[in-house]
Amino acid sequence: MPLLDTRVPAVILRIDRNPFHHGTLGAVRSLGRAGVEVHVVADESASPVRRSRYVRRLYPPPAPGASTDDVLAVLRRVADRIARPAVLVPMDDASAIAAGRLRDALAPSYLLPEMPGTLPERVADKAQLAAVCASADVPHPVTLVPDSPQRAIEDARRLGLPLVAKWSRPWLLPAGSGLRSTRLVRSAEQARELYLRTDEAGSPLLLQAYLPPGPDRDWFFHGYADHAGAVRTGGPGRKQLSWPRGAGLTAVGRWTPNAQVQALAERLTGELGYRGVFDLDFRRCHTTGRYHLLDFNPRPGAQFRLFEDSAGVDVVRALHLDLTGRRPPVGEPVAGRTFVVENYAPLAALRTAPSTRELAWYARDDRGPGRAMWGLWARHVSGRLRERLGPAAATPAAPLIPRAASPSPTDNEKASS
Repeated sequence: MPLLDTRVPAVILRIDRNPFHHGTLGAVRSLGRAGVEVHVVADESASPVRRSRYVRRLYPPPAPGASTDDVLAVLRRVADRIARPAVLVPMDDASAIAAGRLRDALAPSYLLPEMPGTLPERVADKAQLAAVCASADVPHPVTLVPDSPQRAIEDARRLGLPLVAKWSRPWLLPAGSGLRSTRLVRSAEQARELYLRTDEAGSPLLLQAYLPPGPDRDWFFHGYADHAGAVRTGGPGRKQLSWPRGAGLTAVGRWTPNAQVQALAERLTGELGYRGVFDLDFRRCHTTGRYHLLDFNPRPGAQFRLFEDSAGVDVVRALHLDLTGRRPPVGEPVAGRTFVVENYAPLAALRTAPSTRELAWYARDDRGPGRAMWGLWARHVSGRLRERLGPAAATPAAPLIPRAASPSPTDNEKASS
């Protein structure tokens, strides 16, 4: 008998426009390799994901900022095309929040975990997360929500500089605004200037104590809480390299046992009654040694494939197994397994590695995305360089020829995001 019920297809949903979202490819491969028919609702027109042999069909996604009614209309059109119930796999916060709100309306066309429809939004909202942590006795950086420009200045001075500024609901940030979900603030005036853009951002500004990065301080936990609330599959991981360095997403991660992080994850999801896939980010305080929760993502994290256990189950496969009434086989953690994102850590990707390493883009059984990624990434980097250089980039005689390119500025700190 196959591991998964191959009669039940999967629909992967992502509203966010990110052509280099390797987590989407991970979900496609995880389910496709198990024989599941995989449909993708995302903008993959300029993405390596469209080259995967495991994609059955691509569909245009809802527009960024789409209403729940718009998301429902798109998913109903896809359901009509598939013509049988499918497991829905949201891959970004906006998708997870919409799916939570629409769970009853999407049934029986889509299978989703049973939990309060507002819970994904509650944990993804960074202002509410502080209260969630307090109720569950999970450490969280000190967070203040200013209610005026002057209060933003006062709160910045109270917390101390530098500090971290976040928008409570980053999925509402308008495209092209230049606003980032999280950034490092180095002056009280910067905090005031950000507060003045609150209406544009669409959600409150948060100011948060800064926990500096350092060796062995950045951790994450990916898991799946089944229909009974038990955390199945997944585990704790350590961020060995991030992009940008010292902040941002995981470029190299390692599955590393950590009883404290495991206990915090299980306590939090248990207190909340959470069901489904989740991705938590932690930072260890260098003075107290306590692990502070920085983010609760109510969907798979981009590096979830790091946590495939000895039975071949990861969190996305656990979701499919649980929603189709199959009990996952008992597997053991593969401590030491690593995950490398080639475009963010090319040198790490080139090093000789054991069989327990997985690359984000390249795979022997699915070579198309890995081949396509480098050309698309080079185009992306050159485009960002032209933006940064401005008019000089269009001048043939311009003498500036950078030796290495960094695709974006590095002040988008995820230090406490």
